[in-house]
Amino acid sequence: MDPALQRQVGAAALKADDLPAAVASSGPAATRRADDYVRLTAVGKRFGAFEALRDIDLAVGEGEFVCFLGPSGCGKTTLLRVVAGLEAPTSGRVELGGRDVTALPPAERDYGIVFQSYALFPNLTVAENVGYGLANRRMPRSAIRERVTELLVLVGLPGSEGKFPAQMSGGQQQRVALARALATSPRLLLLDEPLSALDAIVRVRLRDEIRALQRKLGVTTIMVTHDQEEALSVADRIVVMNHGVIEQIGSPLEVYRDPSTPFVADFVGKVNILPAAVEANGRLRVGDQAWYCAGPARAHGQVKAYLRPEDLLARPIGPDDVNVFESTIDKIEFLGPLCMVHVTAPAVSLEALTVALSLNYLTEQQLRVGSRLPLRVPPDRIRLF
Repeated sequence: MDPALQRQVGAAALKADDLPAAVASSGPAATRRADDYVRLTAVGKRFGAFEALRDIDLAVGEGEFVCFLGPSGCGKTTLLRVVAGLEAPTSGRVELGGRDVTALPPAERDYGIVFQSYALFPNLTVAENVGYGLANRRMPRSAIRERVTELLVLVGLPGSEGKFPAQMSGGQQQRVALARALATSPRLLLLDEPLSALDAIVRVRLRDEIRALQRKLGVTTIMVTHDQEEALSVADRIVVMNHGVIEQIGSPLEVYRDPSTPFVADFVGKVNILPAAVEANGRLRVGDQAWYCAGPARAHGQVKAYLRPEDLLARPIGPDDVNVFESTIDKIEFLGPLCMVHVTAPAVSLEALTVALSLNYLTEQQLRVGSRLPLRVPPDRIRLF
């Protein structure tokens, strides 16, 4: 990391104010607070002829946990850097805590940040890195030692106080960087894929700890990630980005169950896509079948029906059930307690479909490759684009 940039980031961490009073939770009600801490208005960013961000409008409420989610190159990290002042927007306005900070350098903004590339001070020990901001606040040495010990236990590195960054693995260095960002109790916490270098078990534990700590302290948090499970599990709201624009903003449940664009439906989670057509009577023609659907009233002509694997139900079929069809199991993908079952169903699709079934269900029903599998689709589970 460039030394000048590292000094700017360090200075920004030092200016962090004390946290607001602890809040009981930061659930859905907290996502629409009038006192937004972060507000972006018509933000755009160009690098020469390349448009990295276009007309970004976004408000993040005080105490909210928001995830920027999208594929590599979609602009999510650039947007985070604009908030941090590490990139100047080409157009638009950035406000933090009601103050216009568009033209201010990082040192004059109130946040803590964790980069994907660690950004630790190589000449300082782990304890000195974690306690860097606290020492500059003139905290008593005993209080600094206690806070450093607490944070190192939190990130899974107890007893590492005397080590230097070069003596640690990449994953360990990232955990030290996270501890350092949390140490100063910033009002705004910016996380650029902070867990990507960690092994699976530590990653899950640490993300849960981060979320629990964020809820306890009420610190406004923005995290960049390309990991859907990570975003769905920790965020109050998810901002799904693609090619420099926001495709959808919503709660994890809204983004997953009611995607607003084909990109969101395809990017967030697994999905089956079936060619279909809306008939004059409002029914949906899928292959050789006419389905009932809750969505055709707002769609016309040729469409594509999007179905999550769990929307294809293999429970016992009743005489009043609709949208029923036969399938044959071609492949069973074992994923532990849940299996992805790949089936063929010529009556509705020329392509293979994926069905999510529990291992217990497969065992109880004695289902295997070649087994016949009746399926049904609830009308309200079908999304049309």
